[in-house]
Amino acid sequence: MFLLKSIPKVDKFVENKKFDDLASSLVLSITQEVLQDLRQNILKEEVKSFSEDELVDAVLQKYAKLTKPSLQKLINATGVIVHTNLGRSLVDAKTFERVKDIVTSYNNLEYDLEKGKRGERYSHVSDVICKLLGCEDVLIVNNNASAVFLVLNTFAKKKEVVVSRGELVEIGGSFRIPEVMKQSGAKLIEVGATNKTHLHDYEDAITKKTSMLMKVHKSNYTIEGFSSEVEFKEIVRLARENNLIDYYDMGSGHLVDLPYGLDQHEPSVLKYMQEKPSLLSFSGDKLLGSVQAGIIVGKKEYIAKLKKNQLLRMLRVDKLTLAMLEDSVTSVLLNKIDEIPTLKMLFTHTDELRQNALMLQDAIKDICESKIIETKTVIGGGTTPNRTIPSIALTIKIKNYKQNKIEKLFRERKIIGRIQEDKFLLDFRAIQKNEIKQIIKVVKELADV
Repeated sequence: MFLLKSIPKVDKFVENKKFDDLASSLVLSITQEVLQDLRQNILKEEVKSFSEDELVDAVLQKYAKLTKPSLQKLINATGVIVHTNLGRSLVDAKTFERVKDIVTSYNNLEYDLEKGKRGERYSHVSDVICKLLGCEDVLIVNNNASAVFLVLNTFAKKKEVVVSRGELVEIGGSFRIPEVMKQSGAKLIEVGATNKTHLHDYEDAITKKTSMLMKVHKSNYTIEGFSSEVEFKEIVRLARENNLIDYYDMGSGHLVDLPYGLDQHEPSVLKYMQEKPSLLSFSGDKLLGSVQAGIIVGKKEYIAKLKKNQLLRMLRVDKLTLAMLEDSVTSVLLNKIDEIPTLKMLFTHTDELRQNALMLQDAIKDICESKIIETKTVIGGGTTPNRTIPSIALTIKIKNYKQNKIEKLFRERKIIGRIQEDKFLLDFRAIQKNEIKQIIKVVKELADV
């Protein structure tokens, strides 16, 4: 009972000078939690003594933890360029600087400067995307999952959508095409087999209730061996002959020819747009290398109907997304690939990666063991599934630590590497050159631990 009576009064406790420069309401809330926890622990006989200084420190620690930003800068040394867990594509620093003045000021987001009246927010990106892709119109939503849902809900509610069984994908977060169909109000009609689908499978499935022939990108798997699928151009032709909508959910679309022979497996959006499809959608923050967005392109009549769907109000993007997306697509249009970090990393030759690895190795040669190795990595983000690209990595061995311990020590210092063949390594495919100094600093710090 004595300990309970010793618990300080809240109103007196929060007057401590150490709280003077802090937000009083937050200090009060945390103090109430700390003192309540103390009271419970005393009753459980888990606390035998305490001091006011200890309580003050507890409040300050909780205050610091709560007010520290949860999102933090990391160094991606995994080799995966479009790393879903690490924020996917990087936004170019110059792009961010160019749009900063716009988004921190009033702007013409929905104002037509020429006509002096309300305008449309999507017009800011439509011109440059239409010019690049040769499409009739564009609509931007908050991600490609939203694009898929909006398209299905607009054109196939209470109607049938024909999809190959081999394309009924599930991606991260249990996002499944059949479930999206169900939620959108569309009825899924599966055709073909898992490994083989033919054009006649689509033809045989068309009825009076059919609204759409849909193709879905296999974002995180491939079907090898005895397999075949129908090319999108054949689906476009068949849909046109039957007065139906053709739609390709590309997942991660790209606007340039990919290196390392990847284009043989992953044709660009530009190639598919040559078929003049009804609708096609893809992500902005994957191989396009920009911000999170779902980009829907196609015929003007269909885009116009999408814009009239009341769901669009819930799925639309803000001024920051539109400004950065416009800047990124303009860089692609002008062939300024170096202004798209994702593409710059993808196209960087292994000779340059090796030079960066040598720079790090030379700086740490006297404090730990390291070895430069040739390795393979993936682009990531559901792009180019099961396809690898060459890379250069540096294995790191510090003292007698095992690889799991080294990985943990680096991770605690905001450097995310990977373990391969019982070795911890830093893959240089996604390490930025200006991050090497920080890595050197961390290695030296760990060598002294």
